[in-house]
Amino acid sequence: MDVSIVIRTFVAVFVLADAIGNAPILLILTKGMDAEQRNQVVDRATLVATAVLLIFAFIGQPILNYLHISIASLQVAGGLLLLLIALDMLNGKIEEPIVEQDRDVAITPLALPLLAGPGTLTTVMLLMSQEPNAHASVIFGIVAAMLVSWLIFRQANRVSHWIGAEGAIIATKILGFLLAALAIELGSEGIRTLFFT
Repeated sequence: MDVSIVIRTFVAVFVLADAIGNAPILLILTKGMDAEQRNQVVDRATLVATAVLLIFAFIGQPILNYLHISIASLQVAGGLLLLLIALDMLNGKIEEPIVEQDRDVAITPLALPLLAGPGTLTTVMLLMSQEPNAHASVIFGIVAAMLVSWLIFRQANRVSHWIGAEGAIIATKILGFLLAALAIELGSEGIRTLFFT
Protein backbone atom coordinates (compact mmCIF):
# COMPACT_ATOMS: atom_id res chain seq x y z
CA MET A 1 0.00 0.00 0.00
CA ASP A 2 1.33 3.42 -1.00
CA VAL A 3 0.99 5.78 1.97
CA SER A 4 1.42 8.92 -0.16
CA ILE A 5 -1.51 7.91 -2.38
CA VAL A 6 -3.63 7.07 0.68
CA ILE A 7 -2.93 10.51 2.16
CA ARG A 8 -3.56 12.31 -1.13
CA THR A 9 -6.85 10.48 -1.62
CA PHE A 10 -7.90 11.01 2.00
CA VAL A 11 -7.22 14.76 1.88
CA ALA A 12 -8.98 15.24 -1.47
CA VAL A 13 -12.12 13.28 -0.52
CA PHE A 14 -12.32 14.70 3.01
CA VAL A 15 -12.00 18.30 1.85
CA LEU A 16 -14.52 17.87 -0.96
CA ALA A 17 -17.02 16.01 1.24
CA ASP A 18 -16.69 18.91 3.73
CA ALA A 19 -18.32 17.17 6.69
CA ILE A 20 -17.42 20.07 8.98
CA GLY A 21 -19.15 22.57 6.71
CA ASN A 22 -22.10 20.27 6.09
CA ALA A 23 -22.72 19.37 9.76
CA PRO A 24 -24.91 22.46 10.36
CA ILE A 25 -26.92 21.58 7.25
CA LEU A 26 -27.41 18.09 8.71
CA LEU A 27 -28.87 19.70 11.84
CA ILE A 28 -31.32 21.78 9.84
CA LEU A 29 -32.43 18.89 7.65
CA THR A 30 -32.98 16.65 10.67
CA LYS A 31 -34.68 19.27 12.85
CA GLY A 32 -37.28 17.61 15.07
CA MET A 33 -35.51 14.27 15.18
CA ASP A 34 -34.16 12.81 18.38
CA ALA A 35 -30.50 11.80 18.69
CA GLU A 36 -31.13 8.19 17.66
CA GLN A 37 -33.04 9.14 14.51
CA ARG A 38 -30.36 11.67 13.53
CA ASN A 39 -27.64 9.05 14.04
CA GLN A 40 -29.54 6.64 11.78
CA VAL A 41 -29.67 9.34 9.08
CA VAL A 42 -25.93 9.91 9.48
CA ASP A 43 -25.21 6.18 9.22
CA ARG A 44 -27.29 5.78 6.05
CA ALA A 45 -25.91 8.92 4.44
CA THR A 46 -22.31 7.90 5.06
CA LEU A 47 -22.85 4.34 3.84
CA VAL A 48 -24.61 5.50 0.67
CA ALA A 49 -21.98 8.16 -0.05
CA THR A 50 -19.14 5.68 0.48
CA ALA A 51 -20.79 3.08 -1.76
CA VAL A 52 -21.40 5.64 -4.51
CA LEU A 53 -17.80 6.88 -4.34
CA LEU A 54 -16.42 3.34 -4.55
CA ILE A 55 -18.72 2.48 -7.46
CA PHE A 56 -17.76 5.65 -9.30
CA ALA A 57 -14.08 5.00 -8.61
CA PHE A 58 -14.30 1.77 -10.59
CA ILE A 59 -17.08 2.20 -13.13
CA GLY A 60 -18.18 5.83 -12.96
CA GLN A 61 -16.67 7.04 -16.20
CA PRO A 62 -17.99 4.13 -18.32
CA ILE A 63 -21.50 4.69 -16.85
CA LEU A 64 -21.41 8.40 -17.61
CA ASN A 65 -20.07 7.72 -21.09
CA TYR A 66 -22.77 5.12 -21.74
CA LEU A 67 -25.51 7.51 -20.63
CA HIS A 68 -23.82 10.47 -22.38
CA ILE A 69 -23.72 12.43 -19.10
CA SER A 70 -20.90 14.88 -18.50
CA ILE A 71 -19.46 15.94 -15.16
CA ALA A 72 -20.73 19.43 -15.97
CA SER A 73 -24.28 18.08 -16.23
CA LEU A 74 -23.86 16.45 -12.81
CA GLN A 75 -22.75 19.82 -11.44
CA VAL A 76 -25.82 21.59 -12.84
CA ALA A 77 -28.17 18.89 -11.49
CA GLY A 78 -26.51 18.97 -8.07
CA GLY A 79 -26.72 22.77 -8.00
CA LEU A 80 -30.44 22.75 -8.82
CA LEU A 81 -31.13 20.16 -6.13
CA LEU A 82 -29.27 22.14 -3.48
CA LEU A 83 -30.99 25.37 -4.56
CA LEU A 84 -34.46 23.85 -4.05
CA ILE A 85 -33.49 22.77 -0.53
CA ALA A 86 -31.96 26.18 0.21
CA LEU A 87 -35.20 27.92 -0.85
CA ASP A 88 -37.18 25.67 1.51
CA MET A 89 -34.80 26.63 4.32
CA LEU A 90 -35.16 30.35 3.59
CA ASN A 91 -38.96 30.13 3.36
CA GLY A 92 -39.22 28.28 6.66
CA LYS A 93 -40.66 25.12 5.09
CA ILE A 94 -38.18 22.82 6.81
CA GLU A 95 -39.93 22.55 10.14
CA GLU A 96 -40.16 18.79 10.57
CA PRO A 97 -37.95 15.88 9.65
CA ILE A 98 -37.90 15.45 5.88
CA VAL A 99 -37.32 11.74 6.45
CA GLU A 100 -41.03 11.46 7.30
CA GLN A 101 -42.10 13.12 4.06
CA ASP A 102 -41.66 12.01 0.47
CA ARG A 103 -37.90 11.54 0.62
CA ASP A 104 -35.13 10.61 2.99
CA VAL A 105 -32.54 13.34 3.63
CA ALA A 106 -29.95 10.62 4.23
CA ILE A 107 -29.95 9.90 0.49
CA THR A 108 -30.68 13.37 -0.87
CA PRO A 109 -29.12 15.80 -0.16
CA LEU A 110 -26.74 14.45 2.51
CA ALA A 111 -25.22 11.51 0.64
CA LEU A 112 -25.82 13.03 -2.79
CA PRO A 113 -24.71 15.69 -3.58
CA LEU A 114 -23.25 16.99 -0.27
CA LEU A 115 -20.92 14.13 0.72
CA ALA A 116 -20.55 12.54 -2.71
CA GLY A 117 -20.96 15.49 -5.03
CA PRO A 118 -19.77 15.99 -8.60
CA GLY A 119 -16.35 17.21 -7.45
CA THR A 120 -15.79 14.23 -5.19
CA LEU A 121 -17.02 11.75 -7.82
CA THR A 122 -14.74 13.27 -10.45
CA THR A 123 -11.79 13.21 -8.07
CA VAL A 124 -12.09 9.53 -7.20
CA MET A 125 -12.45 8.62 -10.88
CA LEU A 126 -9.31 10.60 -11.72
CA LEU A 127 -7.33 9.13 -8.82
CA MET A 128 -8.21 5.59 -9.91
CA SER A 129 -7.19 6.31 -13.49
CA GLN A 130 -3.94 8.02 -12.43
CA GLU A 131 -2.92 5.19 -10.10
CA PRO A 132 -3.70 1.95 -12.00
CA ASN A 133 -1.33 -0.06 -9.78
CA ALA A 134 -2.47 1.38 -6.46
CA HIS A 135 -6.24 0.88 -6.41
CA ALA A 136 -6.11 -0.51 -2.86
CA SER A 137 -4.45 2.68 -1.64
CA VAL A 138 -7.10 4.87 -3.29
CA ILE A 139 -9.92 2.73 -1.84
CA PHE A 140 -8.37 2.89 1.64
CA GLY A 141 -8.10 6.68 1.36
CA ILE A 142 -11.75 6.99 0.32
CA VAL A 143 -12.99 4.78 3.17
CA ALA A 144 -10.80 6.57 5.74
CA ALA A 145 -12.07 10.00 4.63
CA MET A 146 -15.69 8.89 4.85
CA LEU A 147 -15.11 7.32 8.27
CA VAL A 148 -13.76 10.63 9.62
CA SER A 149 -16.71 12.44 8.00
CA TRP A 150 -19.08 10.02 9.75
CA LEU A 151 -17.42 10.73 13.12
CA ILE A 152 -17.83 14.49 12.57
CA PHE A 153 -21.50 14.11 11.61
CA ARG A 154 -22.10 12.00 14.72
CA GLN A 155 -21.07 15.01 16.87
CA ALA A 156 -23.92 17.08 15.40
CA ASN A 157 -26.17 16.04 18.30
CA ARG A 158 -23.95 17.95 20.74
CA VAL A 159 -24.12 21.02 18.51
CA SER A 160 -27.93 20.73 18.32
CA HIS A 161 -28.24 20.67 22.11
CA TRP A 162 -25.88 23.64 22.44
CA ILE A 163 -27.54 26.06 19.97
CA GLY A 164 -31.14 25.48 21.14
CA ALA A 165 -34.40 26.25 19.30
CA GLU A 166 -33.84 29.96 18.61
CA GLY A 167 -30.30 29.32 17.46
CA ALA A 168 -31.62 26.67 15.07
CA ILE A 169 -34.02 29.18 13.47
CA ILE A 170 -31.25 31.72 12.96
CA ALA A 171 -28.90 29.03 11.65
CA THR A 172 -31.58 27.83 9.22
CA LYS A 173 -31.83 31.23 7.56
CA ILE A 174 -28.09 31.84 7.42
CA LEU A 175 -27.29 28.37 6.15
CA GLY A 176 -30.12 28.52 3.64
CA PHE A 177 -28.55 31.64 2.18
CA LEU A 178 -25.08 30.07 2.12
CA LEU A 179 -26.42 26.84 0.65
CA ALA A 180 -28.15 28.84 -2.10
CA ALA A 181 -24.84 30.53 -2.90
CA LEU A 182 -23.09 27.15 -2.96
CA ALA A 183 -25.81 25.78 -5.26
CA ILE A 184 -25.41 28.71 -7.67
CA GLU A 185 -21.62 28.30 -7.67
CA LEU A 186 -21.88 24.58 -8.37
CA GLY A 187 -24.48 24.99 -11.08
CA SER A 188 -22.78 27.96 -12.75
CA GLU A 189 -19.49 26.06 -12.92
CA GLY A 190 -21.30 23.28 -14.77
CA ILE A 191 -23.03 25.78 -17.09
CA ARG A 192 -19.70 27.47 -17.89
CA THR A 193 -18.18 24.11 -18.74
CA LEU A 194 -21.16 23.05 -20.85
CA PHE A 195 -21.62 26.23 -22.89
CA PHE A 196 -18.44 28.30 -22.72
CA THR A 197 -15.53 25.86 -23.02
